[in-house]
Amino acid sequence: MSREIPYKIYLEEKDMPKQWYNVRADMKNKPAPLLNPVTFQPMTFEELRPVFCDELVKQELDDTTPYIDIPQEILDFYKMYRPAPLVRAYCLEKKLDTPAKIYYKFEGNNTSGSHKLNSAIAQAYYAKNQGLKGVTTETGAGQWGTALAMACAYLELDCQVYMVKCSYEQKPFRREVMRTYGAKVTPSPSDTTEIGRKILAEHPGTSGSLGCAISEAVEAASKQEGYRYVLGSVLNQVLLHQTIIGLEAKAAMDQYDIVPDVIIGCAGGGSNLGGLISPFMGEKLRGERDYCFIAVEPASCPSLTRGRFAYDYCDTGMVCPLAKMYTLGSGFIPSASHSGGLRYHGMSPVLSQLYHDGLMEARSVEQTSVFAAAEQFARVEGILPAPESSHAIKVAIDEALRCRETGEEKTILFGLTGTGYFDMYAYEKFNDGKMTDTIPTDEDLAKGFAGLPHVPGAGA
Repeated sequence: MSREIPYKIYLEEKDMPKQWYNVRADMKNKPAPLLNPVTFQPMTFEELRPVFCDELVKQELDDTTPYIDIPQEILDFYKMYRPAPLVRAYCLEKKLDTPAKIYYKFEGNNTSGSHKLNSAIAQAYYAKNQGLKGVTTETGAGQWGTALAMACAYLELDCQVYMVKCSYEQKPFRREVMRTYGAKVTPSPSDTTEIGRKILAEHPGTSGSLGCAISEAVEAASKQEGYRYVLGSVLNQVLLHQTIIGLEAKAAMDQYDIVPDVIIGCAGGGSNLGGLISPFMGEKLRGERDYCFIAVEPASCPSLTRGRFAYDYCDTGMVCPLAKMYTLGSGFIPSASHSGGLRYHGMSPVLSQLYHDGLMEARSVEQTSVFAAAEQFARVEGILPAPESSHAIKVAIDEALRCRETGEEKTILFGLTGTGYFDMYAYEKFNDGKMTDTIPTDEDLAKGFAGLPHVPGAGA
């Protein structure tokens, strides 16, 4: 029998998941393998070792093991801020006058302000365990860079962050949090790497992109002995670590016999969306229960809704492996929107395959409507959401209003993956009526698609 549902549902510490869930094990159509950009052959363990930590390479290539144990040291770190709450949005429901029940999994209750810490501590742990000196990475809005800086400080590793230039300028406080935790932060593209100098020569005055920053971070790692590159989204290993979100959410809902009908997450590279939906998607893949999954992306960078499902470079400098994903082309540089964490030209190969197979939906939304939804949420729920998370809020509100029109009593779950307290410049632009929407034209997208590599025998 179901019990009265409180505002916040917390798991007890002893009930926190002890394993990550690998959704690829249950996928009939596995994500296509990463390819060597020179030979176009699947990347091997030995080829990936110079870039990633050994244990992370194993996780990246493993598409058969359903559950992977979380090392005790990582579990101990998780306990500082996990389990994270599952919140019933009673006030939002009342404001919308909807019969829908709305829940959100809140991942902003740590200093990094987002879910990114779940994977940052895992990747830093494996680097430290391997005896490395430090790691390099990219960051968009700065949440991943902040999380990695925290994890590296905890484990006494050097941390070098290439931050997308427009976010470096728009979000100085998040940059300073990284520096407070000891990270070196460089605006990207920069003149500190060969690839950065090349991009600046070809695109003078560019605001940068995650693809640019990835290229610089990979180059920096490759030229320093004892360093490896770590990534905050997209890759299989990152989605694996983030499944702690969905596993906790599902366990909390199970306590009260709650079954979501619609599960919504913002989508840039895919780490938070993949982490939230994976345990529920596993049930759908195994034929145990059906759900509606919705990926929400910015209209300024619409990789799922307007991209192509093809092999592409993961970075602008074209030095990383090729991934088969929904992409706008590695040369596509999106407008300088305020949702820096979603400004990536491609999408996780796992999520791309699930979307291609019709197992989830995708929607794109304009940033002015996103900030309107963010302020509506903040005024009734008491949390100032990050611009990225607010994409999910926008569609959750849309779904709740649709329930008001139809009378359906659906249960909606979305991921609130971060707080917006370092994004006040963006809120200022919205409040002053100076925020605009930039949507790429078909001609803009065609330029990106023109740069897609021809991979023999890859097909569509």
